[in-house]
Amino acid sequence: MIKSLLIANRGEIACRVIRTARAMGIRTIAVYSDADAKALHVRSADEAVHIGPAAARESYLVGEKIIAAAKATGAEAIHPGYGFLSENAEFAQAVMDAGLVWVGPKPASITAMGLKDAAKKLMIAAGVPCTPGYLGDDQDPAHLAQEAGKIGYPVLIKAVAGGGGKGMRLVEAAEDFADALTSCQREAANSFGNAHVLIEKYILSPRHIEVQVFGDSHGNVVHLFERDCSLQRRHQKVIEEAPAPGMDAATREAVCAAAVRAAKAVDYEGAGTIEFIADDSEGLRADRVWFMEMNTRLQVEHPVTEEITGVDLVEWQLRVASGEPIPLRQDELSINGWAMEARLYAEDPAKGFLPSIGTLELFELGEVEGGRIDTGVYEGGEVTPFYDPMIAKLIAHGETRDEAMDRLSDMLHDSAVWPVKTNAAFLINALDHEDFASGKVDTGLIGRDGEAMAADPEPSDEMLLEAAMSLTPVSFAPGLRLNAAPRRVASFLLEGEPIDVELDGETEGGGESSVLIAENGKVWQMLPWRVDGSGHHGAHDGDILSPMPGKIIAVDVTEGQTVTKGQKLLTLEAMKMEHSLTAPFDGTVAELKAVAGAQVQVEALLARIEAVEE
Repeated sequence: MIKSLLIANRGEIACRVIRTARAMGIRTIAVYSDADAKALHVRSADEAVHIGPAAARESYLVGEKIIAAAKATGAEAIHPGYGFLSENAEFAQAVMDAGLVWVGPKPASITAMGLKDAAKKLMIAAGVPCTPGYLGDDQDPAHLAQEAGKIGYPVLIKAVAGGGGKGMRLVEAAEDFADALTSCQREAANSFGNAHVLIEKYILSPRHIEVQVFGDSHGNVVHLFERDCSLQRRHQKVIEEAPAPGMDAATREAVCAAAVRAAKAVDYEGAGTIEFIADDSEGLRADRVWFMEMNTRLQVEHPVTEEITGVDLVEWQLRVASGEPIPLRQDELSINGWAMEARLYAEDPAKGFLPSIGTLELFELGEVEGGRIDTGVYEGGEVTPFYDPMIAKLIAHGETRDEAMDRLSDMLHDSAVWPVKTNAAFLINALDHEDFASGKVDTGLIGRDGEAMAADPEPSDEMLLEAAMSLTPVSFAPGLRLNAAPRRVASFLLEGEPIDVELDGETEGGGESSVLIAENGKVWQMLPWRVDGSGHHGAHDGDILSPMPGKIIAVDVTEGQTVTKGQKLLTLEAMKMEHSLTAPFDGTVAELKAVAGAQVQVEALLARIEAVEE
């Protein structure tokens, strides 16, 4: 058995691997960048090694530094987690060439499944059904557009080296193809160093079904049943569950058997996931489920599989990497109950899901029976702009789907994060959606109803009164009147939970100040607030500021141009994703400071929109 392990990753997955390794008596070594010097995974490991600047390309993506850290600390093995170098065959081979144990599949298996077009050709040969599409080498835009036309719209453009929703665009009409292709190739080149794409037929009632597989060096391959990851936003998974709603025994047997064939076709060892797309227009049927791709690593959503099978997949990884056979046979594996996982992101759904950064002054996650929390941050820690904004995974297990769903909702309701914004309310609204609640979810649900899910609930009068009564009494502040008309927004903590409310109050000139609220002759002081206007556009309402440090990769308007509310102005690349900044109202681009290719800091003025005079 491995005695010492370096985790070549950060955040939640690094903490997750450390937890199991410690339980197995394995010494753990973390690596960290400048931005992660005080991170939870660094605190949790037995030892930690600094590997470079904050930018991942200068730290977590530099294989030589990671191998050197393993050598310097006497680590026997390297676990790559997910993301970063986890599916890099060259890195896997370099680890093995250095005399270290690679906790993952053989490099040849990673290579075979690493490019989506080559993988599909291999799967077809292995008798695994695949989605219709174009897998050719001719990447001329005109030829790709022609192939898309042959397939028939809508189509998906997908980076062959992609993953995690990056390098993927849905195109519903021929006139939109060229722009979508350019954007997709640009994101693919930036994220994966490979702009090559394939084109697939877009399934109109798509379900995302994936099967957890596991192989060992003794020729054994098993599946650990399926997960449903259909609730997605911009091709990124939001809530995952296991098993899949509506999956009958015959369909499960066919899909899981196809997944095992796929794994055997590449002589697979370790944990992997075979992803399928299903046409659910007539319910889940074996003849309407097609292979999409294989992820040759542990998945973000692996906890739901662990919860329904009772298996620790990281323990299995470490045992198989040590040369042991898979601990259980296929006939010893079964489904117990239901599990759901929600990905809690540091982002603001009300502002187009832009990532939110800063200090976690309050970070409390709800705990329930059957609940589990996987996180890589802590109260008082920093959410930085350099990495993926996921800060926690909330997992709930129950005997039934309804019980798991109710428990997950309770966990989200009982969570409090401040002042960093999160998608917790969005996740609650998604769970409450009638289609998701009934199990009739497809990958387009958030695209159709996401605006309603992202809406902020208005506080009730009772909530305002309860909030006021929960604050510390102070003496009255002279000069502050309590009968002003402008709309006020105040932030405060109610029983440990942050909430924004509208309040009565007035200050000279508006802006930030403190506010007083009176009830029954008493006065309570609130936290700082900002006047939010009274329906008219203020002098700075049209300022388009950078929400975080990043790089301007596209500017879509010119100075003096007339724009409409919601129109895209520019695209900012930050936290491994592209973010579109849009016009807040109809108007004119009065000032444009954004330049394509430029690096910008948080709150830098990028553009200014002047409202159309009525």
